[in-house]
Amino acid sequence: MRIGALKTSYAADHALFDTPVQRAWLGLGAALLLAFPFVADDYWLYLACLVAIHVIATTGLNILTGFTGLVSLGHAAFMGVGAYTAALMEIRLGAPFLLNLLGGGLMAAGVGVLVGLPSLRVKGLYLAIATIAASFILHFVFQNWSTVTGGIAGLSVPPARILGIELARPAALYWVILPLAGLSVLAAANLFRTRIGRAFIAIRDRDISAEILGIPLLRYKLMSFGLSAFYAGLAGGLFAYFFRSITPESFPLVYSIFFLAAVIVGGMGTILGGILGAAFMTMVPEVLKLGVGLASPWLPNAVAILSPVRTVVFGLLIIGFLIFEPHGLAEIWRRIRRFFHLWPFRT
Repeated sequence: MRIGALKTSYAADHALFDTPVQRAWLGLGAALLLAFPFVADDYWLYLACLVAIHVIATTGLNILTGFTGLVSLGHAAFMGVGAYTAALMEIRLGAPFLLNLLGGGLMAAGVGVLVGLPSLRVKGLYLAIATIAASFILHFVFQNWSTVTGGIAGLSVPPARILGIELARPAALYWVILPLAGLSVLAAANLFRTRIGRAFIAIRDRDISAEILGIPLLRYKLMSFGLSAFYAGLAGGLFAYFFRSITPESFPLVYSIFFLAAVIVGGMGTILGGILGAAFMTMVPEVLKLGVGLASPWLPNAVAILSPVRTVVFGLLIIGFLIFEPHGLAEIWRRIRRFFHLWPFRT
């Protein structure tokens, strides 16, 4: 049983994984992820890549909403900016794959900073409405700027290439998407051990007190919006290469609700929550599809009601976790760990 947290050096105090057990679990998890493509079929590789893309996007929204306390319902639109930017750089410039992803992230970050400008004057529900308005504006641009975005027809994206190797199938993209997701999560975890990350948390806890302490609110709020949008743009670029086709309907408002649900279900203000929430919410539609398939013989229009039912389920999950477990799946996992740490003694 662990009864203390003695640290004998500054490095030990700031270590992300400070016990041999944690490092062992990390090594085991990495080994399983490396072995996964050799034992899984295309369907499970598809889901693994999709989960990893959603982990990147959810981590970005968690930085903004969970750690900085700023609500955004335009996250899917930022993904769209990144997806269209990466696709256009690929189609029109023939730029390298990784450079296209970076360009998509930076373009989304720039748009995110512009959208974040009202955050100094408004917050809460008013800020959410402002981000919804930005989402509709961007959706209008995607749909009507036909000479650039392709309009309703969208864009077809060539397969990604690295060193002349074509990455067209999930089995190949897995080796790019998973490392990028891991680096994104690691970067976010380290961010909150820096002055910038602590400023984000101070703004979330009490923005007036943070300003009194000398934290420039506008600068750090815009920084949070830009960083969150960068993550969304990176995820959007990967989304474009993964599905090889993007349209304005690829990034609807309900997709932003999906990411907000992932943050709430996983646990706001925790890095682990972004991972658990993204994985959980990605698997929910798959479970619903399975249920629809089983119900089809008795319910002929089951497929037609899948989309509205999915939206209702997202809403119910948000309400349920807010009522019964506001700290999300991350808190459930912490309780499980605490139980085994203290077993056989009662907490």
